[in-house]
Amino acid sequence: MHSEQQVCSLVLEDGTVLTGYNFGASKPIDGEVVFQTGMVGYPESLTDPSYHAQILVLTYPLIGNYGVPSDEKDEFELPRWFESHRIWAAGLVVAEVCDTPSHWQQSRTLPQWLAEQGVPGVSGVDTRELTKKLRERGSMLGKIVMGTVVLPSPTASLAFNDPNIRNLVAEVSIKEPKTYNAGGSPRICAVDCGLKYNQVRCLVKRGARVDLVPWNHPLDVAQFDGLFISNGPGDPSRCADTVDNIRAVMRAGKPVFGICLGHQLLSSAAGCKTFKMKYGNRGHNQPCTHHGTDRCYMTSQNHGFAVDASTLPDGWAPLFTNKNDHTNEGIVHTSSPFFSVQFHPEHSAGPQDLECLFDVFLDTVRAHKSGSGLAIPMSERLSQALLYRPVVTGDIQTSPPRKVLILGSGGLSIGQAGEFDYSGSQAIKALQEHGIQTVVINPNIATVQTSKGLADKVYFLPLVPQYVEQVICSERPDGVLLTFGGQTALNCGVELQKNGTFDKYRVRVLGTPIQSIIETEDRKLFADRINEIGEKVAPSAAVYSIPEALEAAEKLGYPVLARAAFSLGGLGSGFANNSEELRRLAQHAFAHSSQLIIDKSLKGWKEVEYEVVRDAFDNCITVCNMENVDPLGIHTGESIVVAPSQTLSNREYHRLRTTALNVIRHFGVVGECNIQYALSPTSQEYYIIEVNARLSRSSALASKATGFPLAYVAAKLALGLALPDIKNSVTATTTACFEPSLDYCVVKIPRWDLSKFSRVSTKIGSSMKSVGEVMAVGHKFEEAFQKALRMVDENTAGFDPYAKAVCDIELEQPTDKRMFVLAAALKAGYTIDRLYELTKIDRWFLHKMANIVNYQTVLEQLTHPELTAEHLLTAKRLGFSDKQIAACVKSTELAVRKKREDCGV
Repeated sequence: MHSEQQVCSLVLEDGTVLTGYNFGASKPIDGEVVFQTGMVGYPESLTDPSYHAQILVLTYPLIGNYGVPSDEKDEFELPRWFESHRIWAAGLVVAEVCDTPSHWQQSRTLPQWLAEQGVPGVSGVDTRELTKKLRERGSMLGKIVMGTVVLPSPTASLAFNDPNIRNLVAEVSIKEPKTYNAGGSPRICAVDCGLKYNQVRCLVKRGARVDLVPWNHPLDVAQFDGLFISNGPGDPSRCADTVDNIRAVMRAGKPVFGICLGHQLLSSAAGCKTFKMKYGNRGHNQPCTHHGTDRCYMTSQNHGFAVDASTLPDGWAPLFTNKNDHTNEGIVHTSSPFFSVQFHPEHSAGPQDLECLFDVFLDTVRAHKSGSGLAIPMSERLSQALLYRPVVTGDIQTSPPRKVLILGSGGLSIGQAGEFDYSGSQAIKALQEHGIQTVVINPNIATVQTSKGLADKVYFLPLVPQYVEQVICSERPDGVLLTFGGQTALNCGVELQKNGTFDKYRVRVLGTPIQSIIETEDRKLFADRINEIGEKVAPSAAVYSIPEALEAAEKLGYPVLARAAFSLGGLGSGFANNSEELRRLAQHAFAHSSQLIIDKSLKGWKEVEYEVVRDAFDNCITVCNMENVDPLGIHTGESIVVAPSQTLSNREYHRLRTTALNVIRHFGVVGECNIQYALSPTSQEYYIIEVNARLSRSSALASKATGFPLAYVAAKLALGLALPDIKNSVTATTTACFEPSLDYCVVKIPRWDLSKFSRVSTKIGSSMKSVGEVMAVGHKFEEAFQKALRMVDENTAGFDPYAKAVCDIELEQPTDKRMFVLAAALKAGYTIDRLYELTKIDRWFLHKMANIVNYQTVLEQLTHPELTAEHLLTAKRLGFSDKQIAACVKSTELAVRKKREDCGV
């Protein structure tokens, strides 16, 4: 697959040589090799001047999936989609680069953009191995060299240039002052040490005038109302001129705000020392705790130097501290209006959680300008902006419960998924760690949570209100958990609250308040609550009779989705293209529920979901985001799901993330919940489909995909613990208040048992027929996809183009075997565009599937003796099993395995 690509090498100063394939420009370069853990945002990172003279290694393996946007300018003549006018990174190293991106905003591929800008890239490198080396040794000098480099001792003939001995700030800073939003107020003087354009955008969109000046430009305090110091590359000790200029402004008492390198320069001006970190912090998931409120935020970071907080002089205090490595993340003056942060509140790429710091800065500047600036100290202003004020609903008890009742899942039939067994078991373990007695109601005898020695007491009873009330009467628990048993437990809990059982026996509902659960389940209430924060749900109507349903459908326009409220797995739901189909669906749905929801059809849109965790103190994170391979219209439980999302740009990913946090905070969820979106494939438009204020099947997938024990953490949060105080169960040293960055791809495929029933329809849609699911992990999508297909059915070879015949109807109207029809269509020569029209599966996924079928064709033209190590390695990377390869080359599984082992693959 790489035959026409040029081989190149990454050489490190310790003599390590990593060989890969060149993309972008074909030229040698050198620089400092650093790694970055963000899963999106490569256009923003490459144009960040802080990466000047650095060879950037991206730990996420699949890069370039959404291409590169155009060079369009915004109203201030700034490039709309980039952080500078050019790429600043010296080179890029990735595991896999995408030549067939899929995004409505793309104007070129990542390799084309790098070639235009004269920047070399290396793909096909084991970035996980490289990252481990950089973590152990620290950041190293390196070179990208065209061709292969032969050991031993490549360092003997290669000289390494250390960029940190240069004044990198002088190289990236503008040469002449420039003004943005000339008519704005207040006037902010921004010192360009390597400024990201989003810092200018954040200031001007809040009405400020920004006068951008070079790094060593003399600063006349009479010419501005506030000073802003930007980020930038390299060692802060090389910017002595800037430090002297900052000191002069501080003596005048004008407000000062610094970011990243700007933080280090303000700290130096205050009298602090800085030091070079072992490998720096570069990524989008660094947890930082604010000293005034103890709230923890996710931040975007990119720095190799840090401030030594122990050298802070009198009159200064730490503002933020990194919760993981405990390095300083910000300082504030106790009386003067000076503060700075090490992270990037302007994000781009990364979380938008602390963009409000720009509001605090500009409010301070305006107050100072009006003469009232010193009335409130800077630290107090920041604390007021970040303080969480809980809405007190009734008497909130803070003492931990003595005995807790856990509602398990409803009755399971043989072969059904036990995802709520997983969450319930985790909850029991979490409660027992705190010495709390646990009582479980679960009618399933063959489950982990009901096995001997786990819970203190188990009742094998149906999850219906009268039985649960009998248990409460007998056991007298003082707390109950409703969110660990799926929809059945939730419905039962809502019923018990409404009939007064919990109040009668003084049982406290732990975690998410019952009212929030009711608001997320009742479609009318849900839509109203979502509209309160300016978000949109898909246009829909809640109806209570068939005539009302027909009237609502006329208003919304066919096709519509009809579904019963409060139903398990979308039971009694489906799409109707006309009134006759709707009438049939409505009759069926009203058998399950008194309320029917008629939704405008968004069939063909992308379905994306986020797993969100929030504690009672408003610390809020998204643990995992997932994208459905099948477009909207197929229930998440019926769809192939990939984590993390593959085709979302940084802007989309973080817009949906920010919305998720806003929604969860608005509902007051405490613990874990899941939010699902419909995202347009041709614009920035999106709708919120639903919020599950409980652990769901997706939560079990997210826990296993990321290693983050969602149910265990949710149970602890329900007891009133703060998220930052819970330890990460994998590292045992860092905090659980973080968002996992994956360096692999996870694919989930549902399992159906439809063949057991001769008359059942094999069509899949908005109601869930699958009885379980499998999860596979791989470096590539193709690898994880084929592994998962084999796990669903041991008789399946993989993505087999011979398993089913081509059928356009089956491609348009999905069945449980549609993937094999898709494989057959690819083998039959269907184009990607034709398949997209039929299936509406994103072209990125279709290209990946085509890679498998195309390589199968390559293998079929070979015989066993012709197989080379390169063939076997490529096949393995695409997820082919030895048995699959053997079938292609007409050999045996044992012979292929022996050949593979002989080749060292």
